[in-house]
Amino acid sequence: MNRAFTCGRCRVRLRQGARQSSADLRADITASVVVSLVALPLCVGVAVASGVPAELGLVTGIVGGLVTGLLPGSSLQVSGPAAGLTVLVLHAVNDYGVGALGFLVLAAGLIQLVLGALGLGRWFRAISLAVVEGMLAGIGLILVVGQLYPMADQRSPGSVVAGLMGLPRLFTETAGSPHTLTAACLGTGTIAVMALWKHVPRRVRSVPSALVAVALSTALATVFRLPVERVDVQGLASAIRPPSADALGRVAEVGALGTVLAIAVIASAESLFSAAAVDRLHTGPTTDYDRELLAQGVGNAVCGALGALPMTAVIVRSSANVQAGARTKASRVLHGVWLLLFTALIPGALGLIPLASLAGVLVCSGWRLVPWRRLGPLWRRHRGEAVVLGATAIGIVTTSMFEGVLAGLALAVMKTAWEMSDVRVRVRVDSVNNSTDSLQVTVSGNATFLQLPRILGVLDKQPKERTVELDLRNLQHLDHTCRTTLDEWLSRHNDAAASAATHSSRSEE
Repeated sequence: MNRAFTCGRCRVRLRQGARQSSADLRADITASVVVSLVALPLCVGVAVASGVPAELGLVTGIVGGLVTGLLPGSSLQVSGPAAGLTVLVLHAVNDYGVGALGFLVLAAGLIQLVLGALGLGRWFRAISLAVVEGMLAGIGLILVVGQLYPMADQRSPGSVVAGLMGLPRLFTETAGSPHTLTAACLGTGTIAVMALWKHVPRRVRSVPSALVAVALSTALATVFRLPVERVDVQGLASAIRPPSADALGRVAEVGALGTVLAIAVIASAESLFSAAAVDRLHTGPTTDYDRELLAQGVGNAVCGALGALPMTAVIVRSSANVQAGARTKASRVLHGVWLLLFTALIPGALGLIPLASLAGVLVCSGWRLVPWRRLGPLWRRHRGEAVVLGATAIGIVTTSMFEGVLAGLALAVMKTAWEMSDVRVRVRVDSVNNSTDSLQVTVSGNATFLQLPRILGVLDKQPKERTVELDLRNLQHLDHTCRTTLDEWLSRHNDAAASAATHSSRSEE
């Protein structure tokens, strides 16, 4: 009886497990379709904006699903080409050529593998949030300004400053040319659809706004045979360009090393910040940051071997995956399958997409990278963080991605050091020896070189004829620079006070 009862209970559990697995699979299939529809226009748009064939963006999306999606780390976040690396990749392609891109991405992937193997994935969470938001804001501003030109089927200038200066000319030429005006209308219409999509009924809203906007503009351009530039399609096999030996010499430069480090650090930080955000959206297993960094490294190494774009975990696709009801990593793997089938079975459909429409998608993506709603509250409550955010964004826009991020990190470290260097200086007449000729200055808190101007400002105000005694017993930290400077000041001041006292006594005599 006990055996029969136990076996019956096991059969019940097996049936419940089978039903649960079947329900999970159905939910994952539905979510994967939604995510692939979100990823499709973004993969193509990021590739075109990065100066590489459109198919390479799809290759990165496919690798993000079929390779990174299978590896342990985060169960629900989805990887692929990201708008956040567009500017960096475009500069790399312009400087070293498309053929060298594979080496750069491969090297970045190997760096990620080393960092993950060393267990440094969790430490990426220590990067200042203001720096990350400033980085994304700077990238977003560059995307917005840069993609306004392709929206009118015109070539974008080389820098953001040149792009801003050329906007009046762009608007004038667009208004005076039927060709550019048509393209601008398609791009503007794409932006309008994406911006207003949140107001449509909830059932309709389940369809990705970017897909709807691109599909509508493609249909209009095809039906009315509009004279606009379209995506150049070469085919998936012909677009894959493994790194060649000829390009190896070009990437063995100091500038190329900086590009590799920038790709590795930015891709890792964006992926792990995305993982932290995705973990807050669901109640399933949380991310193992070291394994996720390893998975991203493997994915980028494969992308580099194929000559494709670098990948990161993308919060837009990941949140769409969670909201669509995904339950296991099968959803992100299947999203790569759908991208592969679409590219292999109907590649001609890509050639119908207007470039102006993809530019409109990226303008929306860039605009959303800037945390507009957080700027006001951040300035009112955490002004230092707002300064770091703004300085990082301005540095990226005016110099480069790598230099802007380094400047933001340096400013964040200085801000933290200043806040940690909270020092208090108290002056009182020394009553130990019942003498009013000596002053006791008590310094407490954390005395670092950053607080030296404040400490010396108080000391310099003391009477020149009185000796000073420094009480540093209440200090929690005293760095070498501060200690040496205070000793030198004390020696000079007390020597001068002693000389003044001697001179005064001789005068009295």
